[in-house]
Amino acid sequence: MSRTVRIRWHDGAVTGRWRRPRSARGPAVLLAHGAGTDQDHASIVALREGIAAAGHPVLTFNYPYTEAGRGRPDRQPLLLDCHRAAARWLRSHYPGPVVLAGRSMGGRMASYLAAEGAPMAGLVLYAYPLHPPGKPERLRRDHLAAIRVPMLFFAGTRDALSRGDLFDRWVRPLPTATVILIEEGDHSFRVPKRTGRTPQDVTDSIISDTVAWIRQLDPDEG
Repeated sequence: MSRTVRIRWHDGAVTGRWRRPRSARGPAVLLAHGAGTDQDHASIVALREGIAAAGHPVLTFNYPYTEAGRGRPDRQPLLLDCHRAAARWLRSHYPGPVVLAGRSMGGRMASYLAAEGAPMAGLVLYAYPLHPPGKPERLRRDHLAAIRVPMLFFAGTRDALSRGDLFDRWVRPLPTATVILIEEGDHSFRVPKRTGRTPQDVTDSIISDTVAWIRQLDPDEG
């Protein structure tokens, strides 16, 4: 069961959910939610619990706007201040390496921290929003080339925020990137019934692939 914690920085505070298994080992994960959800959304809870069940501590957190019950995301500087504070909290409460992970907008914020050189063992990006919906000319790619840590991208092949040809041109060639495609998945990784895969099938596969990738970052794992 996760424990509710308080994450503070110079002019703000939010709640987090800290899940540390009794047999914790290897890298811990800081998992950020997407723009339209919060840390208690089913998709984030499933990732947190699934990764923790494999033995990796996980911290989730709310951004200030979700903490306050607002629907519109905060401006990027505030999102990043909050995200940095959550990373500091995790590093101060766990002695091992830390992996930053995030869903959509949360992953984008994590990628900016990685580009800044924030300490981390790796970066996991679930449905990275390469561009706003319907605006493929507004690419969010420039900072990605500055990231030096290993990156794992989960990408739906029908994601309206990541057109396939643009993803293949700008993300796939990045030297530290590993890409796992969710065939026929949309931005939420929903797949058509005709695929024969249930939402649980997709979630289980994502968790399994995430855990396998995280473990190979740590030479003491395996």
